Amino acid sequence: MVVNVARETTDRPKDTLPVYEASDLTNGGDLARIKLKDQLYTLRITRAGKLILTK
Repeated sequence: MVVNVARETTDRPKDTLPVYEASDLTNGGDLARIKLKDQLYTLRITRAGKLILTK
């Protein structure tokens, strides 16, 4: 049996995950709080443009 790998990869549905701009989450700053159930996390944008998520 021969499987056409190229066809399998091109037939996948387009990415449907939501996309958020980090600067929108921080209102143009470099920090934001994200709540998950009863836990609070801090999202930080570093000077190097990296994201750090801490509890």
